[in-house]
Amino acid sequence: MMVLKINRARKIEGEIEVPGDKSISHRSLILGALAEGESQIKGLLEGEDCLCTLKIMQQLGVEIKKEKAGRYLVKGRGLNGLQEAADVLDCGNSGTSMRLLTGLLAAQDFYSVLTGDKSLRKRPMARIINPLSSMGAQIYSRKKGLAPLTILGTQLTSIEYELPVASAQLKSSILLGALYSPKETVIIEPAISRDHTEKMLQGAGIDLQIEADRVILPASCQRHLNPFQIQIPGDISSAAFFIAAALLAEKGELLIKNVGINQTRSGFLEVAAAMGGQIEILNQTKAAGEATADLLIKPSQLKGIEIAGDLIPRLIDEIPIIAVLAVFAEGKTIIKDAAELRVKETDRISAVAAEFKKLGIKITENPDGMEIQGVDHLTGGVKVESYHDHRIAMSLAILALRTCDGLTIAGSEIIKTSFPDFKKLLEKVMK
Repeated sequence: MMVLKINRARKIEGEIEVPGDKSISHRSLILGALAEGESQIKGLLEGEDCLCTLKIMQQLGVEIKKEKAGRYLVKGRGLNGLQEAADVLDCGNSGTSMRLLTGLLAAQDFYSVLTGDKSLRKRPMARIINPLSSMGAQIYSRKKGLAPLTILGTQLTSIEYELPVASAQLKSSILLGALYSPKETVIIEPAISRDHTEKMLQGAGIDLQIEADRVILPASCQRHLNPFQIQIPGDISSAAFFIAAALLAEKGELLIKNVGINQTRSGFLEVAAAMGGQIEILNQTKAAGEATADLLIKPSQLKGIEIAGDLIPRLIDEIPIIAVLAVFAEGKTIIKDAAELRVKETDRISAVAAEFKKLGIKITENPDGMEIQGVDHLTGGVKVESYHDHRIAMSLAILALRTCDGLTIAGSEIIKTSFPDFKKLLEKVMK
């Protein structure tokens, strides 16, 4: 188990770019494999999670060529061109890989087995198994819908399905399976979740209809994907750690270039602004249908707020780092309606509460969130745990920057799943 020691940093300054968006990277590999022709991907995140998806697509017979760092050519085989893998398909720690590929593989004419590491094998898969089974999928799991998943591919039928939670992974899994049904599929959302799959399907020629609370794959639309070229923007979830570091610094100024600010992902920016954070959005543009911008961040005096409701699905992955902002905000910050945090890589509510308490932070753990009382300073100087969760590990690293004696983070190797150069980039801006 690796440990990471992070010391106090009073100044955060510089100009950086964060790695490509993880969600878009996964989807570009999968949809590129299903396209009829060669797709070009630039800015692919080369973290362990996305490389698991890449390897699995290769196991399914797709030729993927790396031209240079972050740049890949995917020779698509069309919707019906995938081949049965000769071995079990290992998703590592990637829930996105397992959930999206379950929908895709359920519609093939061959047998597949999906597994993952110890953490992934504890994460709930029943939420995708149930709707896919209603479409005719034959998926077998351990008790309580846990992986490994055995999938006997078959012809799927259409469905009208109301999501029990706002989940882009669940939505995308159903959409990938629905591509193989000639009839109309309707997915109804309780709240807006990430829409990268929809945008990319539309960009590949699928006449997907997006309405206020639903996504419709019409019976009449074509069922083949055109090849594409995509420049993947920087991941807002990765940028969030550096935004927080700059906001909490005593001095300095940080510019983060080419960050994706898709409205279904920009909840963190809204929360940071509501807390009093000084963030300027510069040079806004669009690439492959995705809004991008440069972000200029300055040290700020933050105040506690309440975060709840429809905003939660648009920042669910950023809540651990929002909790860090809350520690140094004046007053109390209340986070509600975030029970989904309990079924991430770890139970993130319990993990944040346990590690914050080690530092003497006043935090109340609730079934669907937490309440955090801001402090003036933290001593630190203790060892904290990552819980085999990359976002917990990176959030604690940013928290360490504001402690007097720093923190030692156990299990920091998990950061590689989403942000291999995190430590190097953090050291670059610490002054």
